[in-house]
This record gives sequence, C-alpha cells and structure tokens, in this order.
Amino acid sequence: MAPGSSFSGVLVASSFDQPDARFALVPKGSNAFRLPAGNDALMKLQALIEHAESRRAGYDAWHESAAVPPPKAPSRMTLAEIRSWIAATPGQHHAIGRYQIVPDTLESLIRRTGLRAETLFDARVQDALANILILDAGYAEFAAGRITPGRFMDNLARIWAGFPLESGLSAYDGVAGNKATVTRAFFAGQMAEIFPQQWVQAELSRRQAGGS
Repeated sequence: MAPGSSFSGVLVASSFDQPDARFALVPKGSNAFRLPAGNDALMKLQALIEHAESRRAGYDAWHESAAVPPPKAPSRMTLAEIRSWIAATPGQHHAIGRYQIVPDTLESLIRRTGLRAETLFDARVQDALANILILDAGYAEFAAGRITPGRFMDNLARIWAGFPLESGLSAYDGVAGNKATVTRAFFAGQMAEIFPQQWVQAELSRRQAGGS
C-alpha cells in the first residue's frame, strides 16, 4: 500500500483525477433530496455527492450514455471485472458506481490503496474510495477551519462534475457532456446544513475581515 493518512480503513495519499458525471441532462431541480438523519457529516456528504452524480441507481449506477452496459450490477462486480468491461468497450464512457468513478481515477485509487483485483466493488469499497477523494478535496483542512467553505466546495466540484464551481458551472462543463446537476445555491445550502459550525465560523471571519 502507498504511504499516507488513514481514513475509513484505507491508506491514502493526495491527488486529483479528472472526474466524469452520469446525468448530464438531469435538471438542476433538487426538491426531492433530503439529507440522511443523524450527526455523521461524512455520510451526509456522501449522500449529497450521490444526488449530484448517481441519484437514479446509487451503487449500481453506470454512465447512461454507454452503449454497452456493465455485464451485471456494478456493486456485484470485482475490480477485475470492471477493468475487463472497460477494456472490452473502448470509446464509451465508463463512469461507474455511486460516485461515478472514471477509469483513470479508479486505477489511481487502486494503486494508492493496494486493493486486489478480486475485491468486490460493493458499497463498502465504493464509500471508502470516495472518502479518499473527499480527503483530497481538503476535508480535514475544512473541518479544522483552515480552508473556507467556498474553497472546499470548489475542490469537491473539481472532483465531481455534478457540483458547480462558484461560477455556477461544472469544472468540466461541456466535456463528455458534463454539466452541473445542482445549483450553487442548493450546493451551499446543503453544505451549510452538513457543516453548520464551519459555516458559522466562516461567516464570523468574513464579517471581521470586513470590519462589520
């Protein structure tokens, strides 16, 4: 395994990989979404990512534009089977699972974690891999108040194309049909609910900086 910090039982290092999004044509309306109950901020953030990326199928999602779908539900495939599907179907999009992980990102995560080819791409593994990407976005720094909410949101948007940057556009707008699937206002509102302490502190810091 690669050296790095421990998170959800997976050793990680830091990197950014180009993401993809499944629902390029999903409207930005978000009235149906509800955050999970409880105090687990990470679980709530995972649910928000799912809403932006794979709301229709969750762990068994795959890029709808793919002419040749996976041979079975992604959560029942091994990493080797996913690699075989990718290799056998060139020229199509291969974003897969709850977090719409694309091939380059998947290979990077496999290298970083040392996961074996026979590892099942089940909910536990998908969540653990997403946690690494969330850490890459600066989760620890944000939770400690060392980066602003806006910066953390932008970092997440550079990993998951369904999230908008401050401009309101996906970081990958127009690339492989990508576009933001939620508005920036909705994104910020949900993040404020997930991380109320950080949002309050950021507002206080903003006011102090402005002399108000």
